[in-house]
Amino acid sequence: MHILLVHQYFLQKNGTGGSRFNEMVNFWSQEGHQVTVLAGMIYHNSGYKYDEYKGKYFVDEKYAELVRVIRCHDSESGQSSFLSRLKVYLVFVFYSLYAGVFKAKDKYDVIVVTSPPLFVGITGYVLSLVKRVPFVFEIRDLWPESAVDAGVLKNKIIINFALWFENLMYKRAKLINVLTPAFRESLIGDKKVPKDKIIFVPNAADFSLAEVVQQDFDSFEFKRDIGLEGKFVITYVGAHGIANHLTQLICAAKDLQDTNLVIQLIGDGMEKKLLQKKVSEYNMKNVIFLDPVSKKDVFKYILSSDVGASVLKKADTFKTVYSNKTFDYMSCRKPVLLAIDGVSRELINDANCGVYVEPENVSDVKEGIMKLMSMTQEELNLLGENGYSYAQKHFDRRVLAKHYLNALMKIIRM
Repeated sequence: MHILLVHQYFLQKNGTGGSRFNEMVNFWSQEGHQVTVLAGMIYHNSGYKYDEYKGKYFVDEKYAELVRVIRCHDSESGQSSFLSRLKVYLVFVFYSLYAGVFKAKDKYDVIVVTSPPLFVGITGYVLSLVKRVPFVFEIRDLWPESAVDAGVLKNKIIINFALWFENLMYKRAKLINVLTPAFRESLIGDKKVPKDKIIFVPNAADFSLAEVVQQDFDSFEFKRDIGLEGKFVITYVGAHGIANHLTQLICAAKDLQDTNLVIQLIGDGMEKKLLQKKVSEYNMKNVIFLDPVSKKDVFKYILSSDVGASVLKKADTFKTVYSNKTFDYMSCRKPVLLAIDGVSRELINDANCGVYVEPENVSDVKEGIMKLMSMTQEELNLLGENGYSYAQKHFDRRVLAKHYLNALMKIIRM
C-alpha cells in the first residue's frame, strides 16, 4: 500500500514537538508500506522556518526507508495574530496542492489528512478527486471550537466558514479518525456523523524510544550535570502558547520559592517571551526555560525529573483532548501533574498515575504540587509504575499504528 499523508507540521528527524505521525509512518514503513508526506517548512511552536528551507519552495527528503517527505513552502508570518496564522495555513494549501499534483506523481491507495489546521483538508479532498482515491480525515483537535475557546479566533465570518468547511470534510471523507472518545461523541451527537464512519486511534506512548534512552542512562548523573541535584523537578514539555496557559505553573511556583521545587519548561511558542518576562519581574530562581530539544533528549529530561506536567487553559473544548505529553510521562514511569479537565482527568484517575488540579486555579495548582512534594519516593514510584502499566495496556503506539493500518487497508478494499 502507498499512503499519501498531508501533515503541515510533520517533524524533521529528531525534531521537537508532537511526533505522533513520525512514529506512525516509521511503523508503517517497517510493515512494508510506502508513505509520501506533504509537509510544511515552518516549526509549529515558533512559527519560523527552519534555516535549511529558507529561500526554497520545495525540498524533497528521504525520511526513512520507504518514507519520502516533500517539504512545501508556507509563509513565515509568525504567530502574532490569527490572520497571520491563517496566511500560513492558506499558503501551505496552495503549495501542497501543487506538490501533490506535480511532484507526488506516484500511484496512491489512500490519502490521510491530519488536522488542525483544518484547511489542510482542502489539499486532501482535492487530491483525492484528482488521484481518484479515498481520503481519511483525522481530528487531533476540535477546530474551530478550540481556537474560539482559547480566544485565538474571534471573527464570526471565519468561524462560520470554518464550521461549514469542517462539516464538508466530515461528509466527503471515507473515514474519520478521532483521538479521544469525547471527539467521537461530539461528532456523532453534535455533528451528526454516522458512527460507522469513525475510528478511534488516540495519541499513544512511545515505549520503544523511552526504553532505548534508558539503556546506559544515569538519570541521577544527568540531574546533577544540569545543576538540579537535590531539587524536586516538575518538567513541562511542549508548546508555550495561549492555550497552554503556563502562567498558572509560574504563579504557583512563585509561592513555593522557599522550597526545593524547580519548574522546568522545555519548548517554544508565542507566549514564551512574556512568560520569561514574568519570571524575571518576580525575580524567580525556581523556574527554568529551555529551548526545544530532540525527542531523544526530551526523554532524558523527563527521566531525570520527579514529575511531568500537562496543562491547558480552562475551556470546555479542552475537556475533550488527551495531552500527548502525558503519554510521554507515563512511558517514562513519571507521575503526572494534570491541569486539564475532562477525558484527560478520567485517564489519570483510571490509571491512578498522578494528581489533578483545576486549570487556572493557582491555589489548587500550588496544593497539587505540594501534595506531590510531600510524597515519599516509593509513593511517587508507584504512581509512575501505574501510569506505565496502564499506557502499555491501552496506549502502546505500535499496537495503535497497526490498528490504524488495518483500518486504511479495509477502506481501500471497499
